[in-house]
Amino acid sequence: MQSLSANDTTYKQEVVVYHAAYGLRPAVIEFANRLRAAGHIVHTPDLYDGEVFSDRNDAVRKIQELGFDKLLERAVAAAEKLPHDLVYAGFSNGGSCAELLAATRTGARGAILMHAPLMVRGLGWTVWPSNVPVQVHFADKDPIKNQAVVDAHANKVRHAGASFQQFDYDAPGHLFADPAFPAYNAASAELMTNRVLDFLQRLGPVTSA
Repeated sequence: MQSLSANDTTYKQEVVVYHAAYGLRPAVIEFANRLRAAGHIVHTPDLYDGEVFSDRNDAVRKIQELGFDKLLERAVAAAEKLPHDLVYAGFSNGGSCAELLAATRTGARGAILMHAPLMVRGLGWTVWPSNVPVQVHFADKDPIKNQAVVDAHANKVRHAGASFQQFDYDAPGHLFADPAFPAYNAASAELMTNRVLDFLQRLGPVTSA
């Protein structure tokens, strides 16, 4: 990771990180801790009330049981008592939560979508905020990635006047940042984390009261 010179300023952001369909797994907490170690304030809402999964079928069943609308409601509720000048981040399914909040909640400073956006359905927004940059991370071999969906999102973000970055990684599958899954790739996970930290730094100081 690049070190800051004596003349550089480290900017502190407040970030909400939404977990993937598998729940608030240790890898999500470790990612949040890396951001905290860099000086950021990080929140990791548990949308499953403590349930964590390692099997895809169990995770899908949980989403079906809860319902996608309810999941989004919980994501919105998790941010209600937090300041408005937040960066919203999400892994996979959690990227939908981050996208929704970044698009619709006043004061959003950025959106970080890891293994997302995915083809879920419309999230209720049509115009992206002009001052909310987006960073997207995908494995180049991710079978779930739909580049047409990513491109459509990128077009809306750029049309609004905000920046859109997409990074693709030499990793074998979807959740490449979680050591518990076969797609895990340590080098790609580290590179992604460093790029997220750079994104947060480039947002600059929080100027709202």
